[in-house]
Amino acid sequence: MDNEMPHELTPQYLKQALKAFKKRLKLTRLDEESSLGGGPFSGGRGSGIVAIQAPNQYPREVWEKLVEQGKLRRAGSGLYELTDDPSGPHA
Repeated sequence: MDNEMPHELTPQYLKQALKAFKKRLKLTRLDEESSLGGGPFSGGRGSGIVAIQAPNQYPREVWEKLVEQGKLRRAGSGLYELTDDPSGPHA
């Protein structure tokens, strides 16, 4: 990681990273839900996805800082989840 440009972890930068995380999570869920339904007359099902790999355009330090702030939680195996997710699979 020495070859990467260090980026200061400003509140704005962390906010952008969290927004990117939420967008990736939403798109991942939508993709999963679109393939679960079966036929055109099924009611469909919600996605069970609650954790994803953080977007790689931000360094690991950003995600760890968001964990420290309580906005994200480590889910294991390099995955993260939102701590308060009103649009979760059972919402």
